[in-house]
Amino acid sequence: MKTVIEPFRIKSVEPLRQTTREERERLVSKAGYNLFTLEARDVLIDLLTDSGTSAMSTEQWAAMMRGDESYAGSASFFRMKRVVQDLTGFKHVIPTHQGRAAERILFSVMCKPGQVVPNNTHFDTTRANIEFTGARAVDLPVAEAMDTQARLDFKGNMDVGALERLIAAEGPGSLPLIMVTITNNSGGGQPVSMQNLEAVRGVASRYGIPFYLDACRFAENAWLIHEREAEYQHSSPREIARRMFSLADGCTFSAKKDAFANIGGMLCTNDDRLAAQETNLLILTEGFPTYGGLAGRDLEAIAVGLEEILDPDYLRYRIASTAYLGRHIASHGVPIVEPPGGHAIYIDAARMLPHVPRTQFPGQALAVELYRHAGIRSVEIGSVMFGGAARHELLRLAIPRRVYTQSHIDYVVEAILEVYAYRDRIRGMRIVEEPPFLRHFSARFDWAQ
Repeated sequence: MKTVIEPFRIKSVEPLRQTTREERERLVSKAGYNLFTLEARDVLIDLLTDSGTSAMSTEQWAAMMRGDESYAGSASFFRMKRVVQDLTGFKHVIPTHQGRAAERILFSVMCKPGQVVPNNTHFDTTRANIEFTGARAVDLPVAEAMDTQARLDFKGNMDVGALERLIAAEGPGSLPLIMVTITNNSGGGQPVSMQNLEAVRGVASRYGIPFYLDACRFAENAWLIHEREAEYQHSSPREIARRMFSLADGCTFSAKKDAFANIGGMLCTNDDRLAAQETNLLILTEGFPTYGGLAGRDLEAIAVGLEEILDPDYLRYRIASTAYLGRHIASHGVPIVEPPGGHAIYIDAARMLPHVPRTQFPGQALAVELYRHAGIRSVEIGSVMFGGAARHELLRLAIPRRVYTQSHIDYVVEAILEVYAYRDRIRGMRIVEEPPFLRHFSARFDWAQ
């Protein structure tokens, strides 16, 4: 059969509230044209993020009932730890309430002012947590990633030559760690090849620099390696994931992505000294080392989710369903980041709205219009989020796991094509109020003059 179906049945449903365009225009204006500050009840299809928005399985809900809420020594923690260690091979597993907490602890311990942390492309909280320590976040994507229309299998790769040049310029002692994000979220959700990870590992080992993964979407990256890297076409997602983790010295992880959980994260390392420092900071700000800011039931949900995410049937469906959205809008001329990745489709807003200059935030303008037109919430990945560090002006449509059906995605396709038809009438925007860090979460906008 050619049709790829959802490898699950729906057991519980949640109602969606319809709104009129007039209502949405009033609501988004009141929200300062920032879709983060809308009430979720006023959104019809929510593609703002795939983080913490997954539908949990019957096995996850069942496991939550055995959650051990003991303050210290929770049995739920040890169950999760066994699953994580079996998957990653890392010695120390430090739970946190979500991925950015793991980032804060890692960089607070490892980074000093003036140091440099390279990544294929840092995401928003990663960059902010590095810069908060006084260190500098440097993006080193491969040159081909600059062309959103180029159809290459692994556009998420790190530029290893650029990494070598950075080390030569800064000195190995100025790099507290090297990080690679899988998949490359800010770079269009593009995967990283095993060959590239091995090359980065080689550089890190040669200079004695720790190598870490931002492993939020490790399973989707593993499946794309299975599909696109010939050496691994007969390997299971679990085998590929284990190989990826074996190349690293540690990782940060948001369980809100590839663990189907609504909350949670972790920091892993093989270094006893670092683990002790990180655990001390965890106790100060997150909680005891066997719960780390999470309830026992959340630890149980993560443990089950990490097993379910590596199911080949699920991953085949996940990647195919994302591509379905991308291909249907691209075939009608909508410029997307090619090829479609794992968790999201990214529209190249600068190409779609060439009349809107970067200083007027074409990605934000497109996000606002898509909500006004159809009640769809998305997010800008561009100059609003990254300021001068932005390489592209993108609109991300992040697809929650096991939440929407094909008819929902067909509605999204129809809405995008309708907006595309009158794209020349979409106006740019300006920022009227912003915070000092991570401005995209709470900035307020108005139409450009």
